[in-house]
Amino acid sequence: MNNNDIFKKLRVALQLRDDQIVEIMELVNFRISKAELGAFFRNADHPNYMECGDQVLRNFLNGLVIHLRGTKENPKNPMEVIKSHKPTTPVTEKPKAKTFGDKKPVQKSGPRPTGKPSGKPGFKKKPEAKPEIVEKVKFNNGKKK
Repeated sequence: MNNNDIFKKLRVALQLRDDQIVEIMELVNFRISKAELGAFFRNADHPNYMECGDQVLRNFLNGLVIHLRGTKENPKNPMEVIKSHKPTTPVTEKPKAKTFGDKKPVQKSGPRPTGKPSGKPGFKKKPEAKPEIVEKVKFNNGKKK
């Protein structure tokens, strides 16, 4: 396992984006561009692949310690920092079942299409099997009586 593999695994495990990694590197005064980071994360067969050196990985790990733990003057809780890395996707509520009350359903005018049923060709619905109810089962757990 080389430095590139370690760097990739840390990036995935901590859910870090390239811009966050650049900020972490700047905490230890190590400047690196997003293009250089992309070269580290490429496949080894890619023409723009670049080997991650010991100095880059060392500075990333030192910056990661400061990023997660904070400094002596300003300590942080690492779990809260990691939770803030998770992508914030807006939670979409499922549409609730509509109640129509006294309204009558509106019928669409026009003929319904006839012919093949909608769906995939050759696809037949499986008949719904009723769940079997098992009652009065005695388990011996391998013990003979």
